[in-house]
Amino acid sequence: MAVKILWYLTAPDGPVPWEADGRWNTGFEHLQQLASTIDKLGFYGALLATGQDEVHTLTASMLATTKRMKFVAAVHPGLIAPAKLAQIAQTIDRFSGGRLIYNVINGNDSVLPSLGFHIKHDERYQFSYEYWDAFSKVYAGDSSGYDGKYIKIAPKPSPLVTPNRGQFSQHLPSIPLWGAGTSAPGVEQAAKLLDVYLSFADKPPALGEKFKRVGAEAEKHGRKLTFGTRLQIIVRETEEEAWEYAQYLVDRTSVQYAKDCIIRQLPPGETFETFKSDNPQVQKNIEAVRAGYLPKAKDYEIYPNVWTGPALHGFNIVAPLSGTTLVGSAKNVAARIKEFEANGTHAFILSGWPLIEEAHRVADLLFPLLDLDHGFEVPVLSPVRRSSYPLRGDRTGDAELNQQEAA
Repeated sequence: MAVKILWYLTAPDGPVPWEADGRWNTGFEHLQQLASTIDKLGFYGALLATGQDEVHTLTASMLATTKRMKFVAAVHPGLIAPAKLAQIAQTIDRFSGGRLIYNVINGNDSVLPSLGFHIKHDERYQFSYEYWDAFSKVYAGDSSGYDGKYIKIAPKPSPLVTPNRGQFSQHLPSIPLWGAGTSAPGVEQAAKLLDVYLSFADKPPALGEKFKRVGAEAEKHGRKLTFGTRLQIIVRETEEEAWEYAQYLVDRTSVQYAKDCIIRQLPPGETFETFKSDNPQVQKNIEAVRAGYLPKAKDYEIYPNVWTGPALHGFNIVAPLSGTTLVGSAKNVAARIKEFEANGTHAFILSGWPLIEEAHRVADLLFPLLDLDHGFEVPVLSPVRRSSYPLRGDRTGDAELNQQEAA
């Protein structure tokens, strides 16, 4: 099964955007340039994360500069009434030619109250299911109303005059829903609701086991899910170049950022001073941060080409999470993506900084080595790469994997 490769369309940007001195002051024109780049390079789409910019406004403002990329817009349920969200989605979907996807964000106890939302953990997933179920029905044209525990919508009166907007008034019968959920209530909601189940990256076999468990829950409801993951990426011609850049990022990262990220990942009741990991390398890295310095880049490699070094979304020294990164030569990164794919992953939301520069690297170096399922012909920046690619810095294991695939 071929894979989908997506990018990231969200501020901030810069070479090291998690540090103040590595973050650029960017605005609307930069986002337009980024969207245009993602579209022209042939990425399947891009994630528009919750944060600085409202995702519907951002999506609508990028339609004129793009032609085929999908917009994966992250939305918390409940901030917009489901019937109103359906109207917004219908409008964007009509005007974009069916390019809207929703990333279902259930949120957490630290974020939701700041948005005016106060629902207990388990109830949050029940509310979310009703919200998106009601949204989907209204979006599809059901005007009979909705009577749930949390969501109640009265039947919609028939209009006196049905507007005729011509052939361009049609929208897709449904909006694809992508999302996550790791707790038991989260998995149950995902199994009943989502089209694509997402998870932060881990070692490929571990992620594959998680996807099998979630897939089994979906089968109980007569459903079949597709699976995807979120990763940062450093891809270069050779392993040496990739790891040199990873070391550059470590050198530009403060010990304070590492400490803050460790604290955010600690289990309840643990402290930075007392926590002890069962993993000897992780414990060694934590002790280095306690001593006031950062270990070398290679010390964060938890699996061939899978790295938990510094990134905008976290410095996941404790365990792989939102900041997990693929690092290596194009050949080795492609092999690792194929290993993820063999373990059930079919959609990859990637990012690397600066976003435009690294998007070009991925399209140039990596796309020719992958079987892409983007629904259109992906442009080839360097045609010679499809027939000839320098074999430099490859691992023996990856060469063996390539031989097995060829066989």
